[in-house]
Amino acid sequence: MLDLEFVRPRFPALTTDWALLDNAGGSVPLGAVADAVGDYMRRCMVQVGASYDLSREAAQRVAAGHRAAEELLGANEGEVVLGPSSTALAKLIARALRPLWKQGDAVVVTDLDHEANIGPWRELEASGIEVREWHVDPGTHRLELVGLEPLLDDRTRLVAFSHCSNIVGTIHDVRSIAARVRAAGALTCVDGVAFAPHRRVDVKALGVDLYLASLYKVYGPHLSALYGRAELLQRARSQNHFFVPEDAVPYKLEPGNVTHELAASLPAVPAYLRELDRHHGGAGTLDGAFERIAEHEAGLAEPLLALLSAHPRTRLIGSPDADPAERAPTISFTVRDLASSAVPTLLDRDRVAVRYGHFYAHRLIDRLGLALDQGVVRASLVHYNSVDEVARLVDGLNRALA
Repeated sequence: MLDLEFVRPRFPALTTDWALLDNAGGSVPLGAVADAVGDYMRRCMVQVGASYDLSREAAQRVAAGHRAAEELLGANEGEVVLGPSSTALAKLIARALRPLWKQGDAVVVTDLDHEANIGPWRELEASGIEVREWHVDPGTHRLELVGLEPLLDDRTRLVAFSHCSNIVGTIHDVRSIAARVRAAGALTCVDGVAFAPHRRVDVKALGVDLYLASLYKVYGPHLSALYGRAELLQRARSQNHFFVPEDAVPYKLEPGNVTHELAASLPAVPAYLRELDRHHGGAGTLDGAFERIAEHEAGLAEPLLALLSAHPRTRLIGSPDADPAERAPTISFTVRDLASSAVPTLLDRDRVAVRYGHFYAHRLIDRLGLALDQGVVRASLVHYNSVDEVARLVDGLNRALA
């Protein structure tokens, strides 16, 4: 297990007496991130691109933010676009790629994903792109390749799907799916938002074309990142001003530029992860840090999954197995004879913070027949959570379900 006496002091927001178990919507940031934002605003809040020293320093710090995002995703320099949210970045890249396709071409979306990686591609239907839907398997709550096969043909241009569901927590075999899509001559756009806080992302090893991650869910500021293969980003059409050259990547896909002070804080995230690995006896690598995180999170998830899979009144959505290779500790459930909206308020008295709803996976909630239950209750754990906090949740649920 992780040394939480090392971890938790690095997150100032954890000084609250609440057990913050709603992290899939946004983790609390590192103190070093908050400090870097403040320092930039106090010292470097000037225009970049000038010749004077302070402007050059500001530009260097913003550029370092891009390098940090590239490191977090395993991307090469220039292959990561920063933006305000994954939804905004998905909309941007969908518009940027549309001119490369002709009327009658097709994109594939799922009914499992967060709407961020569905809606932007569906909107292309208005301009003559056919939209096909890859259905979640109702038994496994997974995206199975057998369901994708009929949707792939010589008109398929892109398949958009999630690395990990923000409701079910299931981790998909992205490498295998991407290989199959590539063999069909199409691109992949993977929503890694619910995966990136928990496991190491390596876009090159995965073999994907586009990959989305929300950095404010990976202990950073409220920014998101879009990886795109260099050749694909070069071909994508500029979404910036008309005078921005088509070879100005990633700037041509960052209209209005990035938020400088937030970008400048990003190096604090990989720096913390390397420090975490070193503290636990590792070589100071991101791979090592995420291996330790995965082991710790599996231990956190086990008692909650055990309760929800065994209790006669609860329906666990997804696998009861805490195996970190199979699922993230994003755990959703419903309660028989109790609206999902009622459960979080019953836990408020225990100072346990969870939420209910569709969590922007509206189509999945409909697909699973959960709309009348007001969606699901979701507890989303991350590595800074403790065994004691999960025990408070389990005890609170036991009292609420009695």
